[in-house]
Amino acid sequence: MADNDGMTTARTPVPEAARHLGLRERKKIKTRMAIREAAYSLIKEQGYEATTVEQIADRAEVSPSTVFRYFPVKEDIVLTDEYDPLLEEMLRERPAGEPVLESLRRAIREAMARALTDNPAHEQDEMVLRARLMVEVPQVRSRLMESMSVTGRLVCRALAERTGRQEGDLEVRAYAMGLMGALLETMIYWVEGDCRDDLPELIDRTLTVFKDLPRR
Repeated sequence: MADNDGMTTARTPVPEAARHLGLRERKKIKTRMAIREAAYSLIKEQGYEATTVEQIADRAEVSPSTVFRYFPVKEDIVLTDEYDPLLEEMLRERPAGEPVLESLRRAIREAMARALTDNPAHEQDEMVLRARLMVEVPQVRSRLMESMSVTGRLVCRALAERTGRQEGDLEVRAYAMGLMGALLETMIYWVEGDCRDDLPELIDRTLTVFKDLPRR
């Protein structure tokens, strides 16, 4: 049966991390996932440049307007997933007295683990494809720079709560955006090594460069 967006969602399971949400939100997630899976399959077949929004819509059994409603530009299909807000959630769940840097390390690992919970092999393949596109496709890389500022603001908010600082404090903003840049370089390094290294271990190595963000 097709949902209100005109697509069959029964074949697209909701990820474990989203099953506590209401029916409407779960249906939105399933639609986004179906669009993204259609895009990835087409990109694997014919490359990023040759893949159009119209083709993605046809493969996902939705209209092009539905694709644009969920993803304003084609690059967002690659860059956006259901796990983007998880880092902020994971940080909030860490013990209040835990050092900020240790909380970040554990939160990133937990967010990645949750992302791979439902279908590890499929999610790993998708992660590799996304990483390659982020590094190798100029349009995706450019859009990534914009999306990093959004993710950085989420991290700012979580760091401010944990440290008793203001979200707009220079130290909080510099720490959060420095972290975003360092994680991007880690991803580039991973792709340059043909994605053979253990990504969580690379992230741990990256975080050793940082010092703890002092509390107020």
